[in-house]
Amino acid sequence: MSERFTIRRALLSVSDKEGLVEYAQRLASHGVELVSTGGTSRTLKDAGLDVLDVADLTGFPEMMDGRVKTLHPAVHGGLLFRRDLESHQKDAERHGIQPIDLVYINLYPFEATVASGADFDDCIENIDIGGPAMLRAAAKNGHSVAVCTDADDVAAVLAEMDDNDGSVASEHSRKLAAKTYARTAAYDAAISGWYAEQLDETAPDWVGFGGGLAQSLRYGENPHQSAAFYRSGDKRPGVANARQVQGKELSYNNINDTDAAYELIGELGEDAPAVAIIKHANPCGVALGESPIEAYREALSCDPTSAFGGIVALNRMLDSETAEEITKIFTEVVIAPGADEGALAVFEKKKNLRLLLANGLPDPAAKGRTVKTVAGGLLVQDRDFGRLTKDELRVVTEKEPDESQLEDLLFAWRVAKHVKSNTIVYAKDRATVGIGAGQMSRIDSARIAARKAEDAAEAAGWDTARTKGCVAASDAFFPFPDGLLQAASAGATAVIQPGGSIRDDEVIAAANEAGIAMVFTGMRHFRH
Repeated sequence: MSERFTIRRALLSVSDKEGLVEYAQRLASHGVELVSTGGTSRTLKDAGLDVLDVADLTGFPEMMDGRVKTLHPAVHGGLLFRRDLESHQKDAERHGIQPIDLVYINLYPFEATVASGADFDDCIENIDIGGPAMLRAAAKNGHSVAVCTDADDVAAVLAEMDDNDGSVASEHSRKLAAKTYARTAAYDAAISGWYAEQLDETAPDWVGFGGGLAQSLRYGENPHQSAAFYRSGDKRPGVANARQVQGKELSYNNINDTDAAYELIGELGEDAPAVAIIKHANPCGVALGESPIEAYREALSCDPTSAFGGIVALNRMLDSETAEEITKIFTEVVIAPGADEGALAVFEKKKNLRLLLANGLPDPAAKGRTVKTVAGGLLVQDRDFGRLTKDELRVVTEKEPDESQLEDLLFAWRVAKHVKSNTIVYAKDRATVGIGAGQMSRIDSARIAARKAEDAAEAAGWDTARTKGCVAASDAFFPFPDGLLQAASAGATAVIQPGGSIRDDEVIAAANEAGIAMVFTGMRHFRH
């Protein structure tokens, strides 16, 4: 096999034609013969370029509304035959097949069509058949065919041709081949995932996932781990689709924590200004308020120590007053739907602070899937889109919660959904006042949440912890009364929990004896 090969014939067939004419002109300047299809061919001819239509190459017209045009030996033979094998050379000569040395194909925009909300038939028509077939054929012969799936690939190949008399290194073309198989795999994964969704198949026999590189990361969770960030194509508002206005490059942990923060903010909706402060993927303060700055101050007061170096998420346009308040302590990332000019000016003074604008909030009730790797496999499940209203809560104690308590109970429940299990969340006046996350024992979570509240009170100079008169949320049932009694001793007057323990009667009796109200949700929110 040669270490370099010269590009003499190129096949161009693209749905996204941006930059197409320029690339074709540069290829033509190297004496490359251009072969093309349909709309791509017309665009090139309109630009005054000499183009050989695929129909003329194959001797067959495009048919069936363009569904059939490139699936022909004259095309695939030109892509697949090995230039170094005499038998392949003889077959090509016998059948009049000319080699194709470069392919540039960007596929029908299936993912974008689905994201636009198109109907079933439109999505089907945007499934590319000939494109992936040609790409895979060219990639199989990647030592002697340069296969390009996007404009960056073409630009890189042209730059190399400019410097090397129209030739390309086989090492370069093999890298392009590897990228091609990943691209077609991601494309097929998008199609299969969409089709399974249309058929309401929750566990298809095979499942595929794919994405495009968004960012090579400095390292992963720790410096000895390599990492990268990929976009799946899902248009859900959040860290993957947000615009970074300023600040240092996001790290692996920044991305993970910012996603957790914005998903929590989406959970709280748009009815009132809301702020969530996240540290190591767990909230250390969450609040609703009459204004963004009030919500931020309330969220910060829950655990100001942990908030240092954290992630701040807002559900409202960021204003200058709130921006000034946020910059009073070190913050890694701020994410919001938008920011006004005053806020941008404030953050501009903090060059390292990362500001992301997401242009919308994630819908907490929208369906989707989450994936976790295990040794030798994948765990795939629905996103936790469980939601409750006041009417769905079941009061199980003699004492009933009042309207204010019900509002706080639902708020605490929605926050608890986004805290690592086991968790206890104390809340009062639509703000968290203590959070205990990720403990092996639920009673330990209750103790930690109470201690956090005591520490916050001491830091603020309050006479007593704000857990006095609060409500408590538990992400799963209390297996014994001790966890509930710990919450009561911290000052909780009402509790929300899933119920379902074999000792529910004991827990209810303990709540009645303590004089607190308790509601069951019938739903749990484990988050591991």
